[in-house]
Amino acid sequence: MGARVPEYAFAFAVAGATVIIDQVSKAVALAQLSTTERIPLLGDLLGLQLAFNPGAILSFGSGATPLLTAIGVVVTVVLFVSAVRSRTTWWAVGIGFVLGGAIGNVLDRLFAPPAFGRGYVTDFLAYSDLFIGNLADVALGVGAIVLAIGLVRRRHGAEENAAPTPSLTSEEMSERMEKS
Repeated sequence: MGARVPEYAFAFAVAGATVIIDQVSKAVALAQLSTTERIPLLGDLLGLQLAFNPGAILSFGSGATPLLTAIGVVVTVVLFVSAVRSRTTWWAVGIGFVLGGAIGNVLDRLFAPPAFGRGYVTDFLAYSDLFIGNLADVALGVGAIVLAIGLVRRRHGAEENAAPTPSLTSEEMSERMEKS
């Protein structure tokens, strides 16, 4: 019988794959896409267009890139610790996606222009006229959904385990006592 794979291994495998896919996709976007032209994939719903985001989601906090970088690094460390402490596969996979997405965007903030710790996140997935994101953002969303499903499953399982057993009538209890 083989040794059991620790749950954190799933978290780090998912996070590692997420970071690689995110960074490769951003490199391709930088080489192939334009900031002025959108390539439609699903009509007006989804397209490809290069953008550089100094802020967070929806460009929130655009003037606070160094602060967002610091917050991103702290959050990444917290997620790393959470991944190490994973006890279920659901939690490990969910944290892996969130950790990978966070690392992908923190790498941009640390190493992309204009300067160390003040870099812009490379975005290229244009969602209609709502916003432009990247695969790290997708991973963050997928991870949040996986974690939510895991929590619901865990809560549902706890409720099933805590469900009261049907009580026996005094006659049924007497019958059982006589049989034993």
